[in-house]
Amino acid sequence: MQLQFNAISELGEPGAKFKNLFDSYWPAYHSWLTSKGAASVPDLATSQAALRKYMPEMVPTYERLCYLVNADVVAARFLTGFQPPAYISACSQAVLVENEVHLVRNYDYHPDLFEGTLLLSSWNGKKVMATSDCLIGAVDGMNESGLAISLTFGGRKVVGEGFGIPFILRYVLEFCDTVEEAVAALIRIPSHMAYNVTVVDRRGIFKTVLLSPDRTPLVTDAAFATNHQIQVDWPENATFNKTLERSAFLNDLLAQKGLDAKTLADAFLRRPLYNTLFSEGFGTLYTSSYQPVAGTMQLRWPNEVMYQSFDNFTEAHKLIQFGEPAKVLKNSDTLMNASPETSGVWPQESLTYGTLHADWQETVAASLVNTMDHAAPFREREKLQTLSDRLVHRGEISWEILADYWAKVGSRYWDHWKN
Repeated sequence: MQLQFNAISELGEPGAKFKNLFDSYWPAYHSWLTSKGAASVPDLATSQAALRKYMPEMVPTYERLCYLVNADVVAARFLTGFQPPAYISACSQAVLVENEVHLVRNYDYHPDLFEGTLLLSSWNGKKVMATSDCLIGAVDGMNESGLAISLTFGGRKVVGEGFGIPFILRYVLEFCDTVEEAVAALIRIPSHMAYNVTVVDRRGIFKTVLLSPDRTPLVTDAAFATNHQIQVDWPENATFNKTLERSAFLNDLLAQKGLDAKTLADAFLRRPLYNTLFSEGFGTLYTSSYQPVAGTMQLRWPNEVMYQSFDNFTEAHKLIQFGEPAKVLKNSDTLMNASPETSGVWPQESLTYGTLHADWQETVAASLVNTMDHAAPFREREKLQTLSDRLVHRGEISWEILADYWAKVGSRYWDHWKN
């Protein structure tokens, strides 16, 4: 399995490079939205009103981006970040502040659903290095003020009214300089799903904020987070992604005397933090390591590393080989080819990797059912076929149906599969 990862620099107002990103990935996002019936729910006026209410400083940037890409109503609504369809990732993250300030995280997700872009920008006068998601959003990043941030899924099925978390992280990086400012923004802006967000600044001050649409945000002094909040709310998901095992490992690791940044970062490339279930949506796509004091960062893989800094950011294009046999990806109609002569963003051949498929829900569902099929005894396989038919409803994975099945078949199948 392969992923093309691109580092792109476009300082000042967004221009040709951002438009190239949009043109490449928007067809797939559009298919994702329409397959879920969420292309116009809520409507554009409601979405823009929410943006003005909760992130007013972001409105001029939003308007520039919409103008740049000639956004239609669906794109303009999506780019507000308000009330996107539900999605689930995994991830682990940890902070080290003794002797040096460091934020390290693993991003665990399906390679075909990942933009694979580290973008250096300065949309609002502040340089930001961030791993891009949802075109405008970010799943981790750092700004030149020395504020670093990352997220993990909170391990709860609840979905409510709010913004997609990548859009919230982008706002924090664009407009906050300190942990105190970041925390104030995180508890003020509603998140539509449960996430754990860790922030640290160059002073070594850090917080982890537990966000959920049905609970008051909880600000903690936790130096790490995996995929649950206080306690496990979704046992089947916790069993699958081993959130408790990873949490215990990080707790023990951070308790070690003399722990340095390299040892911490290296640990994220090994089990139980590093995961290889790429086709099941639980593979570690990259490890990011941020150093707020120096303004530097690394993107790491077992056999690759990319060094970047605000003072010396280099555009780069890496083809990452993961630990599973390479899967042939189709040149889908969901991607538009970009011309390197006109855009200067990335080699054209890179567009065949790490792309978002319009049928990603069906692909992930089939992978999950296939995994269970290998673990289940023969008498369960007829039930699995029925499950496969029910798992994707109106284009959306029914996580509740999947969780119910996991609970009923029992942990012995998963133990068999894990072994």
